[in-house]
Amino acid sequence: MKQFAILLACLGAAACSHANPDTDTLSQLRAMGRDAACDSDQQCRTVPLGAKSCGGPEGYLAYSTARSDPARVAQLAERYRKQRSNANSRSGMASDCRFMADPGAACVAGKCQLGGALDR
Repeated sequence: MKQFAILLACLGAAACSHANPDTDTLSQLRAMGRDAACDSDQQCRTVPLGAKSCGGPEGYLAYSTARSDPARVAQLAERYRKQRSNANSRSGMASDCRFMADPGAACVAGKCQLGGALDR
């Protein structure tokens, strides 16, 4: 849950999208995360989001394969990763370089949510 809170804080913060070309891509990814209805854990997946300046994702997004095409999600996530990586390079942005493990996703109360799936 802590990683989910960090991701939400980052995704909502202006500092995480200071380069604005990535705003549309991030908006599309957020929409897929909000529309994550599910009937089972098998429909829930995660995708890494963004890029830390020293490597690795800034966070993860849970989404539902019942509502979103995994290939489209991967395409948008890769576009967003490249945008964030380029923005980091241009700005000289530093990050905490902390490794963020994939928290997995589980179907909870009919919606895919981060966490829990890897612990089962």
